[in-house]
Formats: sequence, structure tokens, C-alpha cells
Amino acid sequence: MRTNSHTTDAHILALADKAAQMIENEAQPKTLSRIFACTVEGDVCTIGGAVFRSSHLADNLRGCQRAVVFGATLGTACDRLIQRASATDVALAMALQAAAACKIEEVCDALEEQIKETEGVALRQRYSPGYFDLDISAQKQVFDLIEITKRIGVTLTDTFEMIPTKSVTAIIGIADE
Repeated sequence: MRTNSHTTDAHILALADKAAQMIENEAQPKTLSRIFACTVEGDVCTIGGAVFRSSHLADNLRGCQRAVVFGATLGTACDRLIQRASATDVALAMALQAAAACKIEEVCDALEEQIKETEGVALRQRYSPGYFDLDISAQKQVFDLIEITKRIGVTLTDTFEMIPTKSVTAIIGIADE
């Protein structure tokens, strides 16, 4: 998984490789996506009937008639692996956190490519609740839109954190030009 390492420390490189392999072995990626009608008026974006207030999201979606809402997770096994390592080996736990972050991004990138190929569309940059001025509480609307708990088992805490922790939700404009 290591691509652009700037270190030559053999111990650090070995730890990164070990963590990447452990995450690869434990990850059980699940994804889902749905396409909704999308309108933008000022800083208000309406996607599938849900209203999101964000000037940055509005700028991102301006000109799009449709948007993809998606969710992705690595599953609970990665969380358990990181939690176990945290109790005994902080360096390994940190390496596992980093490897899991890279892995969920890889899963999200693959989902975007699949959507592009399947739908034959160009996509804008993905945008998630908690980015810039899109409040993290918008996570609830995203969860409701795509029924993420029912479909892939990701749950949301009262403080809008996702469980499993290595999970992502996002809104992506479909570029119609």
C-alpha cells in the first residue's frame, strides 16, 4: 500500500507494511449509492427532498441536475483490530489507523469509478457532512436518504459519528456538461 514514503527507516517501513496487510486482511468493504434529483438556490441544495445549507456544497453542485449520495465502510473488524492494538502497541495502532484511512479512501475512489463507468457520467468532487460549512448534523439526512444503517450496517451516534469508524458518506454532483 505504501506509495510515496519519504522515510528510509526500515522499522517504520516494516510497521507500515504490516499495518497495511493487517487492514487488508480484516477489511470487509461495503458500499452503496443512489442518484437523486438535485437543485441549488443560493446556498441551499435540495437532494432527493433533503435540504442542505452550505455555500461550499452549493458551489460544488451548481449546474448539476443530479447528485450521487453514497456510503462506504470497512466494517467492524477493522475497528476491533485497531482497538486491540491500542491497548498493547500504540505505534501499531497509529499505523493501523493510517492504513485504514488509506483503505477507506481506496474503497471510495473505486466506488466513484464504478459509478462513472456504470452511469457513463462525469462526477464532481465528493463532499461530506462536516466539510467546510456543511454541518456534521447533515449526516442524519444522508443516512436517511440512502438507508445506510439498513443496507450496509453503518450507524450514527448522537454526536453524528459513524460506527464502524472507518466509514464515509458523501454527496457528489453529476456534471451534466
